[in-house]
Amino acid sequence: MFENLIYLIKKEDISKNYIINLLAAHPEIKFISLMGIDLNANDTDEKIPTEIFINDIDLFFNGCAVQTDGSSVVLTGIATLNDAKVDIVIDKNSNWFVDYNFSNIDKSTNKPIGTLRIPSFLTHNKKYVDSRSILKRSINFLKSTLMNLFKKNPRCLESINFDDIDDIIINTATELEFWVKTPEEYVNIEDLTTSQSLHEQYWNMTKGIVRTALEDSLIMMKNYDLHPEMGHKEVGGIKSKIDSNGNYHILEQLEIDWKYSTAMQTCDNLLIVKSIIKETFKQHKLDVTFSAKPIDKVAGNGAHLHFSIFLKLKNGKLLNLFSYGNNEFMNPIGYGAIMGILKNYDIINPFVSNTIDSLKRLKPGFEAPVCTVASLGISKNIPSRNRSILIALIRDTENSKSTRFELRSPNPKTNMYLTISAINMCVVDGIKYSIDKNEKFLLRELSKNSTEYYGYLNKSKIYRSEENIFEKYSEKDRDHIFGKTPKTVYENLLNFENNNCDILTQNSVFTPDIINSFRTSSLDQYLMEIEHRILPKYKKELSDLIKNININSKLMFLNCLLLNELYFNLFTDSFNHLSLVSKLKYHIKNREYESISNTHIKIENMINNFMYIYDLC
Repeated sequence: MFENLIYLIKKEDISKNYIINLLAAHPEIKFISLMGIDLNANDTDEKIPTEIFINDIDLFFNGCAVQTDGSSVVLTGIATLNDAKVDIVIDKNSNWFVDYNFSNIDKSTNKPIGTLRIPSFLTHNKKYVDSRSILKRSINFLKSTLMNLFKKNPRCLESINFDDIDDIIINTATELEFWVKTPEEYVNIEDLTTSQSLHEQYWNMTKGIVRTALEDSLIMMKNYDLHPEMGHKEVGGIKSKIDSNGNYHILEQLEIDWKYSTAMQTCDNLLIVKSIIKETFKQHKLDVTFSAKPIDKVAGNGAHLHFSIFLKLKNGKLLNLFSYGNNEFMNPIGYGAIMGILKNYDIINPFVSNTIDSLKRLKPGFEAPVCTVASLGISKNIPSRNRSILIALIRDTENSKSTRFELRSPNPKTNMYLTISAINMCVVDGIKYSIDKNEKFLLRELSKNSTEYYGYLNKSKIYRSEENIFEKYSEKDRDHIFGKTPKTVYENLLNFENNNCDILTQNSVFTPDIINSFRTSSLDQYLMEIEHRILPKYKKELSDLIKNININSKLMFLNCLLLNELYFNLFTDSFNHLSLVSKLKYHIKNREYESISNTHIKIENMINNFMYIYDLC
């Protein structure tokens, strides 16, 4: 619709003169925004007029920062009320992109007004404290540590000469799922669960305005050089309808995939794609949500993370560090990498799932992982297709470069910067162990039973399964052999205290202050969500359900009595009775986290009992 718009500035083109000339040639770009990422993956956004940026461009390029108030970013305990100043420093080594407001047309150029968004870092008292800087440090740590390991263990490289190595590249990619609906659309859980069970939507043809919005999103992604690979319907949703007034009624789940990139660029690209989707679907009067579990009892939104590491040689050749050489599944480096993730997943998981929503998504029955276990594939010639596990080895028998890990637990609101940072640190830990081991020995260790110990993986756990773990094992057995799954945000964050975080804090990639800040802000969000969203929502929903019961039999009368008793225990206070909700609010007021978590679990169990009895009515 608009010609000659600039969408992307590649990092190799970034210089002061290039930017000055580009902005002069494109007066529709009227603002500059510095995009720093706090510890909750929020991106800063302000509107600096272009002329001010150009006048001060030497300051920007020389690292002199724009200041912001610490209250505007999530850096809990770091940017405090009495020391709140946070500086924003531009990143000259990443792609910059232009965000256009297609609802606001510049009269002089007849083009949409654009904002040049510059990925940036956040500093506090001259210390880099943001998510992007943590990822940058983890990448540098992984590269330097692996280079040192290769130098000390040249045999692990087989025929590769150490002096021929030019670089180590971390490649990552995400798959983004989201729900789309018409505003105020009524959610019929029974219709959704039936449709999901029958797989009526999965990979079906998109139609109407959803099709148009999806196609427009893919085209826009192409403008940003994101190389979209596909967009399709996911398992959730119901068939769209048009009422007698010509109004659409839409409730569908979609997925969009695009090409892999380097770790930092993948995370930046995810923010761009989410913005494109939100804005594009909004233009078609459709709401989009990236929440992990926007609708109970039906599929949530995942954002599976793909991870691989390549050696770049000086002759330009790329070698997959997990699969080069003649091996059955992987080489020792690949085994070490996946074992490092599995053994240390308890200190990765808090970054993956730090909200109530994210943990609700990870439930049996929705193709979402609940256990720390991997799948490699039944044999060398039969790659993994197991969708019940946490992490899978993805292989193409015809293309060794495609070998990678797929982590199935992240969701669209996961802080990918911190998640990949933690993965990098744990991968290094595993490779340190595996670097001088035989791949057959490592395969036996990864495939061990719950009574064997080889030297690295915990003796009491199983780490590999090619079975459907939901069918093969009971919940009790899963907890015993794979480890107990955290039920609340508090239980997940407790992993920082119960496990060795020295792996994360090496070379100050994560600092104790950063881990504590992430933990504290996540707990604050957890308490706010419970008290001001979850509890009022439950009270209203249960009250409405009780009012709508039509008692026409003795059984229904008895069930109604049970429902009223549950409601009373949950929400009603009396002279000699304190409701569970009131107890929870008391614990929240006094920051009694363990009691909050335990009471939250009791309330969720009672809600489930309520819904079970109600369904019998």
